[in-house]
Amino acid sequence: MRLRRFAWYFVAGLLAAAALWIAALRLTTPVPPPQHRFDVAVSSGGATRPHAVDYAALDARLSRLMADPAMVGLAVGVVEDGQIRFIKGYGVTFAGGSEPVTADTVFRWASLSKGVAADMVASLANDGRLSLNDPVGRWAPSLRLPGGNEQVASVANLLSHSLGLFGHAQDAKLEDGFEPHYLRGTLATLHNICAPGACHAYQNVAYDAASEIVERVTGRPYGEVVRERFFAPLGMTGASVSRAGLVGAPSWARPHVGGHPRGPEEVTDTYYRVPAAGGVNGTIKDLAIWMLAQMGLAADVLPPAVLTAVQTPRVRTPGENFRRRKFRERTAASAYGLGWRILDYAGHRVIGHHGGVRGYRSMILFDPRLRAGVVVLWNSSSPRPNGIEYEVMDMIYRLPSRDWLELDKAPEAAPGEPNGNAVHAENEGG
Repeated sequence: MRLRRFAWYFVAGLLAAAALWIAALRLTTPVPPPQHRFDVAVSSGGATRPHAVDYAALDARLSRLMADPAMVGLAVGVVEDGQIRFIKGYGVTFAGGSEPVTADTVFRWASLSKGVAADMVASLANDGRLSLNDPVGRWAPSLRLPGGNEQVASVANLLSHSLGLFGHAQDAKLEDGFEPHYLRGTLATLHNICAPGACHAYQNVAYDAASEIVERVTGRPYGEVVRERFFAPLGMTGASVSRAGLVGAPSWARPHVGGHPRGPEEVTDTYYRVPAAGGVNGTIKDLAIWMLAQMGLAADVLPPAVLTAVQTPRVRTPGENFRRRKFRERTAASAYGLGWRILDYAGHRVIGHHGGVRGYRSMILFDPRLRAGVVVLWNSSSPRPNGIEYEVMDMIYRLPSRDWLELDKAPEAAPGEPNGNAVHAENEGG
């Protein structure tokens, strides 16, 4: 009996020791680093397969662009065949400084934030948490429209800038410091320019009802939800939705205005207070990864149904056609989906958006069928980099080259800044 009991104790001790040994191994074995979803090229070149874009020529063009006295810092990324083939920074993070812009420098995305917000709301709709056809007033209590149209206009009308309001309604008061929720309530005192869904007029104060919708549906802060649902799983390590996220980054680009900026401007929180309209920050790497996700290359994060919802034209945008009149040879017709523009680029369907807030500009343009496109961020108000997307897309489509950057022409003054004054914030227009 004693021998049997001893044997049982012995076996139990061995099992306990084995369990402790396994636990110790688990605690001491290094955890492998997370795998990157997408490979990122460094500087120019690095592609082993044939490509349409001449990266050496592009690099030379961008270097020439930086000779424009209005330029301070610039970051550019190009995707071909669903791969990031080119990522490079130019210039410095602030005028008079020596810190170079790199692929890891954080910029403001300005109105490219609208695509993030629309993707977020459409993702929640795809989860069955709401419908894009629901009255917008059901999910955004602060939003009041003329004639009670918050019960007529849909969530989709909100995200396509087709609420019936005139463009940039109450932006001036937002810039004067008024609280966004209060301003959304005052929209009811304005006049309609059309019925909801009948025309397009670009918004910021009203558009930020999207962040309110996300918070009401999830019960959590907007920036937290976006980070958890998009930025973290996509590996967008430099992306954030706050002023603190910008100025707290190891490398961040300061804003500049005017044709000959002598130094950086202050970063205000005005458009961070409407995060769905203009609150996102990120590096050019982050923006390139974000573009890949819009091409359908991260279906677990952005399913095809979500991309179809946001990239389907909802309303014509004649104002955008006028604004791009310099480039009408390539993009003569445009429409707006949900947070995204849809353009005809010389017979090809492309998706994109521009952004602009005091001292920062941004752009994204891509062909989801070819899985090719370009992203650009810069920290000045110069309009000249607008030509970059055309020079790159012309190469992708193998079209005759044009001097879209106008490198042999005298620089244009930034809109509204003949004497170095601030451009109207978030003037992405439309």
